[in-house]
Amino acid sequence: MKVKVNGKELEFPERTTLREALEGEPYSPGAAVSVLISRDYTRSKTDEYEIVFKRGSVLIKLDDSPEADLWRSVVDDLKGNNVRWNTSKILAIGSFPTSIDVDMGEYMRKKYDVFFSLGGFDNKTTYMMISKHNHRGRYGAGPGRIGKLTRGRYLVDELQEAEEILDIRPVVKETSSENSIITTDLDMVLAEGQSVESYLLMELWESSPLGAEHVLITLRDGIMNVSEQTNIYISCSDNISQGLDITGGGIRDAGYVTVRVRGKNTGKIYIYKRRIHPSESHTRVGKVIQGCTLLNMAEAGQKLKVITRPERILSVGMTQAEGMDFLNSHGIEQERYGDTSDEAIIVEQDPEMTLEVLTVKKVRTYGVRTKDIFPIKLYYEAAPKTVRYFKKVTGLDHKPIGSLQVYFTYEGLPMITFEGDNDGGKSLYPENEFEESYRGQIGVTNQVRPHAGLIGIRLHDDKEYGPTGEEPYGTNIVGEFLGDLNHLLDGIKEGQKIYIKEYKENG
Repeated sequence: MKVKVNGKELEFPERTTLREALEGEPYSPGAAVSVLISRDYTRSKTDEYEIVFKRGSVLIKLDDSPEADLWRSVVDDLKGNNVRWNTSKILAIGSFPTSIDVDMGEYMRKKYDVFFSLGGFDNKTTYMMISKHNHRGRYGAGPGRIGKLTRGRYLVDELQEAEEILDIRPVVKETSSENSIITTDLDMVLAEGQSVESYLLMELWESSPLGAEHVLITLRDGIMNVSEQTNIYISCSDNISQGLDITGGGIRDAGYVTVRVRGKNTGKIYIYKRRIHPSESHTRVGKVIQGCTLLNMAEAGQKLKVITRPERILSVGMTQAEGMDFLNSHGIEQERYGDTSDEAIIVEQDPEMTLEVLTVKKVRTYGVRTKDIFPIKLYYEAAPKTVRYFKKVTGLDHKPIGSLQVYFTYEGLPMITFEGDNDGGKSLYPENEFEESYRGQIGVTNQVRPHAGLIGIRLHDDKEYGPTGEEPYGTNIVGEFLGDLNHLLDGIKEGQKIYIKEYKENG
């Protein structure tokens, strides 16, 4: 049997399961997959007619009126007629006979109205008229409005006398309806003619490198968690952020990917199912070019496999040698500094944003010894808001190795403090205060104290003061330092950077 899998028509044995059909295809365990069971097409006439001239076509949308019904009945008589005259007020086509009753009244004609007119007030010489601007007039056929000119309006001024109507044809609308399901059941048995989509292919644009990087960071595991689903879009709220100072605007078409750049839910990612008006609160970053059925079927709470083009180009966390191979595979030249040995770990990459890297085709990678990267453990359950703040300040929210810059230290001080974000710290409500602050504990000063956002590590146990020198009510305990504190403190100076990574239970 033939089944389409991600756009490719493949041959499978009868009773092939979804799992078997997806072998070798992009897919993440637990992600939703769409299966198109059938598609029905319907053709129907609309209330629009296309009138064809040698130099182009115009489109008329008919009213729901007796005059429009009469016009339909004389379409065959209209074919082959010519433009009779073209003035500053009207364009006249005809003549042809009708059964219209003579009406000598004066009526308002709006721009692009299409209406009947009787030449010499005789229905045997009836004309079809197109109004070129608003005016009042007596045309002998009463109100007589047929409809409105909707497309090809530029031709009204260009058509010359004696130009012939070559054809008049109704506009036919073709619609399709899909009988689809979305499932995570890989044991589902497929049937002849079905179509499967297991991932979204997302093309990112150079026009918004910061917005594109935000998408790459959020979807770095190749998964989009659908937080919301409407008939207009699906969205992902995994990386709400206040640091996106980007210009927004522009029409959001079906398949377009945007990032909210201001207001509530800044950082939320949207993918659109249909065209929607522009918004200065959204920046357009790309478009889904494959997986439209999956996009339209996705439901809130589901996971979707996403492949981005380009993929994220970040070498942080690799050795200098691994980074060279990785970057070279993308046509990027590496320039090493710091510890340049093959075994050194890359802790910084410049530039860091993928689309900038692809533009300059060269990056500088800063390496350090493995022992100079210190493991930490974060308290996600006890201090979720403070963890979020800490990861943003250190860069751990978007790369595997973060950094802290020393703010204040001297020999014998019971703590070492690091620069934070005072504005971000002002929104840190108290959470997870300490009963006793012990050596290695990591804390952040919360909003109730003047130095909100300051980060510290406690060097000596203390029951009164925490890692930043504050009392319990002014301190949020965010985690603990698991590395060698003596090594960290050896020769440490204000303004110096230290590099950290999260300790993982499973390695």
